[in-house]
Amino acid sequence: MSRTPLRIVVGITGGIAAYKAVSVVREFVKDGHHVDVIATEAALQFVGRPTLEAISRNPVHVGLYDDVAQVRHVALGQQADVIVVAPATANTLAHFATGLAPDLLGNTVLARRGPLVVAPAMHTEMWDNPATQANISTLRSRGVVVVGPGVGQLTGSDSGPGRMSEPEEIVAVAYEAVSGETKHDLLGKRILITGGGTREPLDPVRFIGNRSSGKQAVALAQRAMQRGAEVTLIAAHLEVEPPAGISLVSVSTAADMHSEVKTLAPGFDIVIMAAAVSDYRMDTVSGSKLKKADNGGELHLTLVENPDILKELSSSKSAQQLVVGFAAETATEDELIRIGQEKLARKGCDLLILNQVGWDQGFGTESNTVTVLAAGGDILNTATGSKMSVADTILDCIATSPFHNA
Repeated sequence: MSRTPLRIVVGITGGIAAYKAVSVVREFVKDGHHVDVIATEAALQFVGRPTLEAISRNPVHVGLYDDVAQVRHVALGQQADVIVVAPATANTLAHFATGLAPDLLGNTVLARRGPLVVAPAMHTEMWDNPATQANISTLRSRGVVVVGPGVGQLTGSDSGPGRMSEPEEIVAVAYEAVSGETKHDLLGKRILITGGGTREPLDPVRFIGNRSSGKQAVALAQRAMQRGAEVTLIAAHLEVEPPAGISLVSVSTAADMHSEVKTLAPGFDIVIMAAAVSDYRMDTVSGSKLKKADNGGELHLTLVENPDILKELSSSKSAQQLVVGFAAETATEDELIRIGQEKLARKGCDLLILNQVGWDQGFGTESNTVTVLAAGGDILNTATGSKMSVADTILDCIATSPFHNA
């Protein structure tokens, strides 16, 4: 969080996601910042002026010709440390990309001196339209920070890319933009990430699995994309939606994961194996549901070992490719490093992320604790915090690796 009080302009445009902008304003105000809300006429069809004024503690600005003597349409942009537009509709993005300024928000954006952060929100077809994608590319090329959109439930029964990012993420990115910490150190890199937990079937209704939610892998994918990388995510049973803009490959079993990694990995600069892959699978999968009456009170399963995807990938990678492994361990802190160093030597990857897990730690939670080991076993960094902040620590280690510039 930025500790110095800021002058922040929050632009709200006419989309159903405008209700989430109230939480964006609230977070900024809670952090002690001065917030001016500029709402388009269409935005006020979704969120009322009294709500926005109560939350922001300031009058809401709407009309281009209000406070003409104060040159309001210029002053707001000049004085703002950052402008955040959430939601940013397709129409709004088109105006920004072409420099059109038909309203107060457009004029303020043109007159700004600080960074501009936009959080797109629209239906999938509108987001995927070549015109919108061209506008987004134009804005990014000019230094505009684009947050999201995510993939998920839209209005009505629709679902897909176009969902506005959550307020907490938008606020965090805005602070990064003000501090100048927004990084583009992965620009031009192609990154393959595996995530989630594989499932090995016992019969048509049961499986052996794990408690991985895929949240850390999705955070890695999101931050890598925001730092300029082209990202593909091989996902096994995610409990969170990945962001729009990444290529998603869905798998179920360890064998599926093995096949996709083997096929795709050679085309990537960096491979991050963040998935929780089952070590074992059934020797024979039953074609019908296993019944209690059939086993006399006991169930004996014969398991066979799955391929070691990380070890195989590490042994076959090119000299220019960086392979990052994950190791989820329940060991104590002292044991963790030793286990990690031994595993690193066996697997042969370039970096190993030691991930402390337990009944209420690591898997399925919003936070994480990791230790990053270099190829020789030395500790590069440690991190505890939100999975988004942990993702940045991991990507920092990747970006500063000698392989990164190979």
